[in-house]
Amino acid sequence: MSENSTTPAAAPEQKTWKSKKTAIIMGLMTIVIIIQGIQIYLDIDEKSELKAENASTEKQLASTLQRMTEIKNELDLKIVEIQKLGGDITELQKAKAEIEKQLQGNRQATGKLIKELKDKVEGYEQLLKIKDEEIDRLKVVNKELLTENTSLKTEKNQLGDSINRLSQSKDELTVKVAIASQLKAENFTILSVNEKGKERESPFKKKQLSKLKIEFTIAENNVAPIEGKKIMIRIIDENNQVLFDVARGSGTFTFNGKEEFYTAAQEILFDNTRQKLTFVYDKGSEYDPGTYTAEVYTDDYQMGKGKFIVK
Repeated sequence: MSENSTTPAAAPEQKTWKSKKTAIIMGLMTIVIIIQGIQIYLDIDEKSELKAENASTEKQLASTLQRMTEIKNELDLKIVEIQKLGGDITELQKAKAEIEKQLQGNRQATGKLIKELKDKVEGYEQLLKIKDEEIDRLKVVNKELLTENTSLKTEKNQLGDSINRLSQSKDELTVKVAIASQLKAENFTILSVNEKGKERESPFKKKQLSKLKIEFTIAENNVAPIEGKKIMIRIIDENNQVLFDVARGSGTFTFNGKEEFYTAAQEILFDNTRQKLTFVYDKGSEYDPGTYTAEVYTDDYQMGKGKFIVK
């Protein structure tokens, strides 16, 4: 009977232990969950703080770069103003080049970079202040120079007027000498030459006009220098078209600032001996009926002209 009486007493103790064990496990799980919840909260909070910090850093970088852009524009204005006043712009140009280099490319925003840029901004702002003072000094100097020059302006103008009158007289004399030294073509003779070599005077029958022969004399001119000359003739039809064929010696020259065609040319040494020149021009085809003009040029002026008629 004693063995049967002890068996039921063991069951409640075992039950109590199981209950305690379950409670402990539940407590531990609760603690773990709480710890994990706290860790998640802390991670989220840390990420939020980091994100806010990065946004602030990016904003500071953008603000600093914007200020550098503004300083660059101010440097441009200072460069123009100091240059006008006759000052040295080397330092400003160097600073501008440095800023342009800083503004190029994409960079990661960091506290170190922002501090470096802000230090540079402070330096550039100080440079701008120094250059403002320099501009004020240059303005004073330029004003003093202007005042000093004003007293000399009347004398300078009077002297300038005298020099201008002398220069004008000299220019007029130069023009007169240039005009007087121009060569003249005189005693024009224009003949047609047929295939047998027979010459005829104008008017010409086009079938008898195989070649055109133009002769003239260069008038005596004691003012003109003895020198080489290129003598050119222009044969112009009724439609104001110049007979032109490069294969037959034609080319271009400048007359009154405009490029013109010439029909034929000769290189001579003008020696003031009333030289007689002869041009024989073979057109290579029949002439259209009409009145033609033969003009003679050298350098940039006309020496003379003559006319002939083709029937």
